[in-house]
Amino acid sequence: MAAFSFLPSAHIAPKPTLHFIKASTSDLPKTSPSPPSTKPQLPSHRPHHNIREEARLHNAATVTTNHPRFSAKYVPFTSITDPASSDESYSLDEIVYRSQSGSLLDVQHDMSALKHFDGAYWRNLFDSRVGKTTWPFGSGVWSKKEWVLPEIDDDDIISAFEGNSNLFWAERYGKDFLGMNDLWVKHCGISHTGSFKDLGMTVLVSQVNRLRKMNKPVVGVGCASTGDTSAALSAYCAAAGIPSLVFLPANRISMAQLVQPIANGAFVLSIDTDFDGCMQLIREVTAELPIYLANSLNNLRLEGQKTAAIEILQQFDWEVPDWVIVPGGNLGNIYAFYKGFSMCKELGLVDKIPRLVCAQAANANPLYLYFKSGWKDFQPVKAKTTFASAIQIGDPVSIDRAVYALKNSNGIVEEAKEEELMDAMAQADSTGMFTCPHTGVALTALNKLRRSGVIGPTDRTVVVSTAHGLKFTHSKIDYHSKNIKDMACRLANPPVQVTADFGSVMDVLKKYLLSKSH
Repeated sequence: MAAFSFLPSAHIAPKPTLHFIKASTSDLPKTSPSPPSTKPQLPSHRPHHNIREEARLHNAATVTTNHPRFSAKYVPFTSITDPASSDESYSLDEIVYRSQSGSLLDVQHDMSALKHFDGAYWRNLFDSRVGKTTWPFGSGVWSKKEWVLPEIDDDDIISAFEGNSNLFWAERYGKDFLGMNDLWVKHCGISHTGSFKDLGMTVLVSQVNRLRKMNKPVVGVGCASTGDTSAALSAYCAAAGIPSLVFLPANRISMAQLVQPIANGAFVLSIDTDFDGCMQLIREVTAELPIYLANSLNNLRLEGQKTAAIEILQQFDWEVPDWVIVPGGNLGNIYAFYKGFSMCKELGLVDKIPRLVCAQAANANPLYLYFKSGWKDFQPVKAKTTFASAIQIGDPVSIDRAVYALKNSNGIVEEAKEEELMDAMAQADSTGMFTCPHTGVALTALNKLRRSGVIGPTDRTVVVSTAHGLKFTHSKIDYHSKNIKDMACRLANPPVQVTADFGSVMDVLKKYLLSKSH
């Protein structure tokens, strides 16, 4: 076996009909430089050319220097909140997770270059890529490549054409249970591995693929996970042929979540601790071994996750909703949504951003307690067991990012107790959805804000569903079996046991139909 040296990592309703407009350079200001191609004219398809090869040929044929060079870099997050605080920065090709002072990093784009093109140009460009199979723009993430990783070569991108997830009108749920006529659910769980984590992982693994081609000291990619992160990491690493390592808290995630990294060939360690313990261990390991850290401490994932916010605006024909409600655990996602909305506003695609709501499980609610204190004293908590296992985090990495996002969006934090979130999940399912417990947390927050009058009956509201309900069938079975200790399970719908004769079946059916006739 060939040996290699372990090098330490670097630094520690009714609404307008939705339509898509094809890109047109006539929308550009007359003084703008010629834009990059918005609708590639690809060579005729040949059987021996796949879509990646076609993109390579097209890019080689359309090299141009008459438009701004888009770029991005790492900067300390503190310089985002206070631009005068630091001039520290790093290339995205460096392996670095923290600033010199120990603060989180953020990806900062060259906004002056992006502003060479107006909002109409960007709207048209993004819309022109929807529904295509052109590499890599068939992805909902990479269709916004200029805003994500502008300098990566298309050939280095690892994508399952993630994103472009369903935004559907929750008509019956909104009308019958909330008195709302403009409630929508952004179902990010309809994705390659069944959660929104795919949006960020395609970016991170693509960058790792680039780094490995540059002979950077990266042997594999590792993460601590409560389930969904490990599923996304293992799938994208498998697609790239890159080893993945997963630290999971033993006996704290669903079997559906556990089987995904195993099936995708990850090296899985089941560790007798909680998520925070796994997170501490993976940070220590990646500081000593050439393993690239894939957790939220690494902010590349947020660049992919922010595209869900852009996608919401796109799906509303660039109209801005009033509210967006996001479940929160490690709290990177609420900041990612803010970043996506904020970039659209700054670059002129829209003229405002929605108010954000971060919804936490009451059993893991440090942000909620911080919010209720008036942002005066943040204290981590010891997270208790919650059915919303992916947000069972008591010491979130992205606390500062989340607070910044909420303060700048006039945001709110709400919480959901276990019975509340399970009832909300069951209630939503009864209207045709099939939600995860984390969506139940967000729906509980919506219920509370609707009852208090904070959210109005005609407010256009989007609930972000972060994972597919099929990952959490065990909790649904326990609920409908009324097999959860100290929980009434008031909306349980267990099967009715009946003997195998016509009379008994008719009696049961008549009773059921009579109960529904009113």
